Amino acid sequence: MKNENWDDLKLFLHVAREGGLTGASEKTGASPATIGRRLLALERQMGRNFFVRRQTGYSLTKDGQALLTHVLAMNEAAQSIGAWNEGVNELPTVRISAGSWMSHFMAVNLAQLWTPDDPFRLCFKTAEVRLDLAHREAEIGIRNSFPESTSLAARPIGNVAYAPYCASHFNMVRDCNWVGIGADDAVAPSARWLLAQTDLWVTIWANTPRMLHDLLRSGAGRGVLPCFVGDTDPALVRAGEEIKPLYHRQWLVMHNDDRHRPEIRTLVERLAQLIEKQQPLFRGLRPRG
Repeated sequence: MKNENWDDLKLFLHVAREGGLTGASEKTGASPATIGRRLLALERQMGRNFFVRRQTGYSLTKDGQALLTHVLAMNEAAQSIGAWNEGVNELPTVRISAGSWMSHFMAVNLAQLWTPDDPFRLCFKTAEVRLDLAHREAEIGIRNSFPESTSLAARPIGNVAYAPYCASHFNMVRDCNWVGIGADDAVAPSARWLLAQTDLWVTIWANTPRMLHDLLRSGAGRGVLPCFVGDTDPALVRAGEEIKPLYHRQWLVMHNDDRHRPEIRTLVERLAQLIEKQQPLFRGLRPRG
C-alpha cells in the first residue's frame, strides 16, 4: 500500500484503544457505521485483517498489533510536530523599522542577525517615514538622528556617507542628467538634497529608493545613494565626490521600557556589531570607482 491515509489510521487507533466502534465514535464524532466502513476499506487496501469483530467488541489480530505499534509512533511524532508549531507561534516578535537601504542591508546579512534557533521572530517594517516607537509601532528603529522623545533610548551605530552613482556604462562625459525621488515622496535627506540643487538637470523621477536604484543600474542617469549601497553594487560606479552635507550618524532607537527585553537586547547587540564591522563601507571608504 502507498500513501496510507492518516485519518483512517487515526480511526484505527481510536478503535484499538476503545475496543469498539461506539467508543471510537464518541472520541471522533464520526458515526459507528462510518468508522466501520473506513476500517473495512483500510483492511482491503492493505490486504490484512486488523480486528477480530465480536458483539462484545473489537480485539486486535497479530497484524493489528503490529500496525498499532507503527501508528502509535506516528501519532507521537504528529503530536510533537503540533507542539513544536504551537511553540513557534508563542515566540515573541521583534519589529524593526528602517528605510529601504538599511532594510536591504539587514536582509543581505540576515544570518548574522537571526537564525531559526533563536527564541524570537523578526518582522521587518520597511518605510521611508518614521514609525512611532514611543507608541509601539515597532520595537527597534534605525534612525539618522537622536530621538526627541524622552520615552525612547538610543545607541549610536556609526556614520553613513553618500555619493552620486551611475551605471558603469553611463557616459559621464556626454550625459549630465540625474535621476531622483519626486517631490511628493522625497522623505530622506538625500532625496531632498537633490531637489534643492537647482543647477542639476533631473530628467527622471522615481517614487521609491528601490526604483531609483534600478533606474541607475539601467543607465538612466546619475543619482544619490548611500555609499554602503552604491559601493557594493558591481553595476555602479561613483559619479562624483562624496556629498559632505549628507554625512550623518546612525542610531538604534527603542522604547525605554523594552530595551532590557532579552530578544531586543540580543538583536540590538547583533545589529551594532554588524554595522561596526562594516564602518569603512558605511563611511564611504571602499569606493569601487
